[in-house]
Amino acid sequence: MPGRLLHRLIMLGRAAAHGLRRRLLAVTRPAAAPLAAGTLADLARSKPALVAENAFLRHQRAILHRSATRPRCTPADRALLVLLASRVRAWRSALLLAQPDTLLRWHRQLFRGYWGRKSRAAAPAHRPPLAPETVALIRELAAANRLWGAERIRGELLKRDIRVATSTIQRYLREARPPRRAGQDWATFLRNHAADSWSCDFLPVTDLLFRPLFAFFIVELASRRVVHLGVTRHPTDAWVAQQRREATPFDQRPRYLIRDNDRKYGPAFARVAAATGITEVRTASRAPRQNATCAVPRQRTPRVPRPPPRAGGGAPAADAGGGAPAADAGRVLGVLQPRPTASRLGARDLRSPGARYPCSGYFGHPRGSWPCRAVYVGRRGR
Repeated sequence: MPGRLLHRLIMLGRAAAHGLRRRLLAVTRPAAAPLAAGTLADLARSKPALVAENAFLRHQRAILHRSATRPRCTPADRALLVLLASRVRAWRSALLLAQPDTLLRWHRQLFRGYWGRKSRAAAPAHRPPLAPETVALIRELAAANRLWGAERIRGELLKRDIRVATSTIQRYLREARPPRRAGQDWATFLRNHAADSWSCDFLPVTDLLFRPLFAFFIVELASRRVVHLGVTRHPTDAWVAQQRREATPFDQRPRYLIRDNDRKYGPAFARVAAATGITEVRTASRAPRQNATCAVPRQRTPRVPRPPPRAGGGAPAADAGGGAPAADAGRVLGVLQPRPTASRLGARDLRSPGARYPCSGYFGHPRGSWPCRAVYVGRRGR
């Protein structure tokens, strides 16, 4: 009983699908003109138009007989169909192999290809190939002189009475020189992001007893302003991370922080930078000019006075991780300031020994300078 019911349901489903298919075919079938109307229309057309339409239909039939499953048109078939369709007025109703939009697309492709070949420059006259010695000389000049262009190399070849076109030299230049990087170089990066970039580094100095001190300072690239300064005898990762926190107390942080590959910048420093949304930019190995803003103070560093002793006497204590005393920071900050000249202070100030005069100046840099202030202790002039 259940098997008969299932068989009947299957048969009813097949009959419904067959009827639906017949209805869809009847709806989508193009309306055929009456035979008498078609005969009268053919009598009104010329013989070349009827021949073109018959050829158009016969070629479509040949393509269908040639293909086993889906009809495939070669470029020659497409060109012939486009040509015959241009001679038939009612080509849309006679086209059975493809959609009218497809035939129009083939026509546009042929149009572009024809006029592309038509507008192409004429082939130049045959030129003898360059001698292997000339090609080797061009490559040697290009490899030895990276800043020379095709015109400069062409001029050098003319000195040896070798005449080569500039385009030919450019072709061999592309083969001899590696392609340039797609990204921006370091100078462009600093110029575009100077307002949002800080640079940090360590300044090694010694006191009167030849004991080392390490001054960690952060400089803003746009204004060359010293943002933060800290001094210690033992720079550790935790101490450097704490200096990084103190440099941005009021959420005033840059977008990029440029630093070198010193091991003093450990995981704690990287975690603090990542937590505050700062992107660390490391300089390349053996490239001091990438961090030239922080490298300049090292070249003009005099000896720093000995830090003051403890309140209870004895030798000064080594910094174990906290900030440096205010006196040390002031002395090291004075190292970064320029010494005032006689033109700024006047001859009377230089003749007053022991007097203290506030002064201002600018710390020199190849790309600019930043203002700074210091206290100059007057001494007797020579």
